[in-house]
Amino acid sequence: MRIKELFSQKPEFAEIRGWVYRIRSSGGIVFAVVRDSTGIIQVTVKKEKGEAFKNASEVSLESSVVIKGRIKVDERAPGGLELESETFEIISLAEKFPIQEDYSEEYLLDIRHIAIRARRYSNIFKIRSATFNALRDFFNEEGYYETQCPMIVTSMVEGGSAMFELNYFGKKAYLTQSSQFYLEALIYSLEQVYTIAPSFRAEKSRTPRHLTEFWHCEAEAAWVNNEEMMRFEERMVESTIGSVVDSCESELIELGRDVDFLKSIKPPFERLTYKQALKELGIGEEEEIGADEEYALTIKRKKPVFITEFPRKKGFYHRPDPEKPEVLLCHDLLFPEGYGEIIGGGERVWDKNELIERIKEFNLNEKDYEWYIDLRRYGSVPHSGFGFGIDRFVRWIAKLNHIRDTIPFPRTINRYYP
Repeated sequence: MRIKELFSQKPEFAEIRGWVYRIRSSGGIVFAVVRDSTGIIQVTVKKEKGEAFKNASEVSLESSVVIKGRIKVDERAPGGLELESETFEIISLAEKFPIQEDYSEEYLLDIRHIAIRARRYSNIFKIRSATFNALRDFFNEEGYYETQCPMIVTSMVEGGSAMFELNYFGKKAYLTQSSQFYLEALIYSLEQVYTIAPSFRAEKSRTPRHLTEFWHCEAEAAWVNNEEMMRFEERMVESTIGSVVDSCESELIELGRDVDFLKSIKPPFERLTYKQALKELGIGEEEEIGADEEYALTIKRKKPVFITEFPRKKGFYHRPDPEKPEVLLCHDLLFPEGYGEIIGGGERVWDKNELIERIKEFNLNEKDYEWYIDLRRYGSVPHSGFGFGIDRFVRWIAKLNHIRDTIPFPRTINRYYP
């Protein structure tokens, strides 16, 4: 049985399989805490059990074991249950475990393939899995189609300086920054589409919120304007938080997260224009809202907040407001407690001539975007979309200090091993 099942079903006898989490002996009895993916349980092995006691006395941390025995209630044991061992079989005796006490963060990253066995990471990765499941459930309920887009691309979305270039059979290509353009192509057949895939940014950022390879949930929808897309995102955030809390409440609590606070987050979310945000920050219009400014805007807020009406320089594909052409019909959704931007989206330029003008405005090569312009030549429609940083969301909902803790094998500016 899985360890979690022991606590819910409380059978008289059981067999468990797992790894030795802690071990100690006291005279004629060995106490072992054994873990599997679902939890931990204390195992006792008495001297009169012969071979079982001998194996338990010789076992090392992280050895894999199979144990059979009687289940009994014992309030002194973790969780209040204990397994009295009848048999204790060592499947693989572990060598001396490399993590015996506190080590530096860099060392633990060097042995990440071992360090992720910690219960803390087990809890985080369960929350991460629940987030992926929650997003897919929400999009399915909303009538969106999941699709897949290429990771190898020929043109930029966010900027050339932040792209990983590669030699593609003698031709220049890049790792994708975003699947947005390909999702836009798909709205002409499926209307509402999304993808969950990695994106790559060669930003030389050493902050707690940046990865060079990160997981992106992106969506595009035909006939949807900027305001409608913001309301869609509000529903998505509420639904995803609710699903993750329902699935992983105990894991969140063990990580120290206040789940009542998470449950309190309900739409509608506050909206600030870019100018209003600058005024609140006390900075001039010539300055930009970056990570530090996002932190200042959100550290005392209890709910996410939208920033709207960004200046035209934010992105060539964002549609300028016809009534206020100096600003864009786009938005960022900043999360509370100082975590900042997790979602960015908006209405896309859907007129061919306006898109060409915007490409020229950004001094980009029109030929690099020929196929993207083609989408506006044959039955273009108003449409909007967004990108949702899954790793950033997991960092926020689990209240983690660094984004690298949200993913099993993080890729940062100075780390690509293991």
